[in-house]
Amino acid sequence: MEEFIHRYNFLEPELQKEIARVAVRKTFQANESLIREGQFISSFPIVLKGLIRVSRTSDNGNELLLYYLKENDVCAMSLTCCMTRQVSDLNAVAEEETEVLLVPVEMLDSWISRFPLWKQFVMQTYQNRFRELIDALDAVAFMKLDERLEKFFVDRYKKSGATTFSGTHQTLALQLNSSREVISRLLKKLEKDGKIKQSRNFIDFSGLV
Repeated sequence: MEEFIHRYNFLEPELQKEIARVAVRKTFQANESLIREGQFISSFPIVLKGLIRVSRTSDNGNELLLYYLKENDVCAMSLTCCMTRQVSDLNAVAEEETEVLLVPVEMLDSWISRFPLWKQFVMQTYQNRFRELIDALDAVAFMKLDERLEKFFVDRYKKSGATTFSGTHQTLALQLNSSREVISRLLKKLEKDGKIKQSRNFIDFSGLV
């Protein structure tokens, strides 16, 4: 918890103490779900380290990537569900081993009214996530699939600093709402152009960043 207080020393000291008192520290393994669609949210995560993928799923199982959460991020969509007491309309899955602080939802309204710096932090979180949602919408509406694929890798690098992706072509296809065959063809072209290197369930995309 000392690590958290050091990172969030811009918050009111009293709030730091309350977070230390009520938050639960938990580690999620790669591909483990933090939040599922249709689930009532009892706590919201503050990311200490790792990477979380936030997405929506269509009826046929395809996934629309909304944004990533990295260390020091809070999921604005889960905050919205907390405040309105609604079920989640998104999925949040750990992309790698991820450590978070789980804060009980009942604290959110109280902290917003009592601590101006926390309110400012939450509002900034909404602004950041809204900007990323607009970016995701623009990508779907205006970018070709090959451009979206490259953007997918670049966005991962910006959030995590990693230049590799571990997963199948089918995993990529679901996240980009496409088919495995199309994604495989596009990856083969990227490899031919020297932008990526592939092996089984592994992609090195350092040539794109």
